[in-house]
Amino acid sequence: MVKEKVYMIAYVSSKYDIHPQTLRLYEKEGLLIPSRSKGNTRLYSEKDLKKLEFILNLSREMGVNLAGIDIIYNMKLKIEKMEEEFSKFLEELKKEFFTGKENLFEQKKKSLVKMVSPRITLFKDDSEK
Repeated sequence: MVKEKVYMIAYVSSKYDIHPQTLRLYEKEGLLIPSRSKGNTRLYSEKDLKKLEFILNLSREMGVNLAGIDIIYNMKLKIEKMEEEFSKFLEELKKEFFTGKENLFEQKKKSLVKMVSPRITLFKDDSEK
């Protein structure tokens, strides 16, 4: 079993140039929920660090407050879930629609007539001078 790499609050604070109290605030607000060691030390996973980077980008670069960050992050999760579900739906639709009909589609593809769109040439009437 491979153990996930985790980081203590001091390391995370130093790496992201953020005060440990701010990390505690993010936890209090429910934005970031690190796991805990047996000694109750906060342990941040790679997933937590990715989320922290997202939070810091919104707050530092875009000036979004904590309530806005929470809303944006939850919408991001919902969009990702919808994209995943839509992708699965498309795969199922492709299976249902195309499976066993490959030859038919190949025949239809070959039966299409290619058409080149005509070029339009503009002639100037010299008599208009």
